[in-house]
Order: sequence, then C-alpha cells, then structure tokens
Amino acid sequence: MKLVLIHTGGTIGMAETPNGLAPKPGLVEDAIKARLPEGVELVEHVFDPLVDSADVGPSDWNRILDLIDAEPDAPVILTHGTDTMAFTGAALSQALYGLGRRVVMCGSMLPLDMDGDAEGNLDLALQAVMEPEEGVFLAFADQIMPAAGLVKHNSHQVDAFRSVPQSLSAPTLRRFGPRNLAILTLSPALPVTALTAALGGLDGAVLRVFGSGTMMNDPDLIVSLRAATDSGTPIRCVSQCESGGLEPGTYAAGAGLWSAGVENGGNQTAEAALVSLWLRK
Repeated sequence: MKLVLIHTGGTIGMAETPNGLAPKPGLVEDAIKARLPEGVELVEHVFDPLVDSADVGPSDWNRILDLIDAEPDAPVILTHGTDTMAFTGAALSQALYGLGRRVVMCGSMLPLDMDGDAEGNLDLALQAVMEPEEGVFLAFADQIMPAAGLVKHNSHQVDAFRSVPQSLSAPTLRRFGPRNLAILTLSPALPVTALTAALGGLDGAVLRVFGSGTMMNDPDLIVSLRAATDSGTPIRCVSQCESGGLEPGTYAAGAGLWSAGVENGGNQTAEAALVSLWLRK
C-alpha cells in the first residue's frame, strides 16, 4: 500500500543553527522512512521552500488538497507547524468531508532529535493513519483528535491542543478562492467606526461575540452590522468562549445581533466558521 507524506514545514522539521531553529531538509522524511511499516510505499511531497505555519493560507490549503486528490486511495500524513494548525485542520476537514479520505496531521512543540515530543507524535500519526475511519485528525500529545475544531490553548506546553466537536456537512465548494475574509472580535467600548471600516473592506466576516451570544447595547453597532448584511456581506457569529457555542434568545443583550441579520455559528470555532464562509458560493 501507499502512504502519502506532505511535509509543509514547522518546528518538527527544524534543527539548531547559529541563528536559531531553522528548517532542516530531509529530517522529517528520514524519520518517517525509519518508522515505515514493512510493505508500505512512501510517496513524498515536500514544500520547497518549507513554510512557517504563520504563512500558511488558502493557496497552501489548495495545494495540499490537490496533492491529496492525486493519490485517491492512499492515507495521508501532513506535517505542519502548530501556530495555524487549527486553521488548516478546519480547512481540510470541511473541504474533504464525505470523500472517504483519511488524513492525520502531525507537528510538535520541539523538533526531532531534541528529546521532545516530535518522535512520539510522529509514531502516533503513523499508527493512526492506518485506521479505516475517514476524516482529518491531529496526532499530538498521546491523543488522536478530530481536526475540524482544534484550539491551540497553550503556546508552550506539549499538551497544546484541544478539540471542540463540530457539525460537518458537504461544502458547496472544495477549494479556496480569492475572498477578503477576516475574524473580528467584539470588545467593550469597541468604536463602531472601526468595525464599520473593517466590514467595508471584507467579503465576509466571522464575529467573535460574548458568551452564548451577546453584545454591547449600542444602537449604532446594530446599524453597522445591519448595513453590512443588507449589502450582501455575510457575518457569522461565534462565541469568544472556547466551548459551549451560541444559544440565540438566551439573553436580551443578544437580540440586536440576530435582528441585524447575522448568522448563528453555533458551536463552530472561529477557524471553522471562517473556513465555512470560504467554502460557499
């Protein structure tokens, strides 16, 4: 059987240099080959140059999806930096939903050969990728997590990720087009002019609101949101809380949101909500 490795970059494939950690060509590929089960053929796709995950975006997601499509019957291990792992996990989970593919993402907080978590995460990914269940998963810190709703909750600890359950359905589109989308966050005393200006330059937005779905009691804010939705700019609301999601109607303080025509993102993470805006016509 074939196993596809897509190595995009990230800490897992770095090594010490006089100027600090930097990508080391061949490091991840050699580590995979040393662990490869007998009878498995490795198909390697290595980004050149390797990409820091802070720079990963829609064009990279499309490239990854094209590589996955090119090997229709093979499971896939994707090595990736941790900083935008949640965005890529959401992107692949939604774009591949219902296609029967199994993708296991893998990264680490310390590079290979540094007595850290990289080797254990890679071993776990190799075990997990051979399972039959379709979907996109993350192998990290002794856990196999659905990648659709990842949250990086710690910037330093080995146990860096959690997974928030998400509801998935087949998307309208399966590739990411050139859209101006962003995640915006409500905060106390946010100037409405700032929100209006941001929305004016966007094709759609995810709005992180308070708790189970509330916002400030500011009529100008409602007017701004309504003007955007009336002009055809979708605004999808999600909670600023890590889990629990939105429940419209729970508090009167949220009534203005829903009267302004915003969408209820339910239990979606901000990353998942952003991807869902991208993958619809």
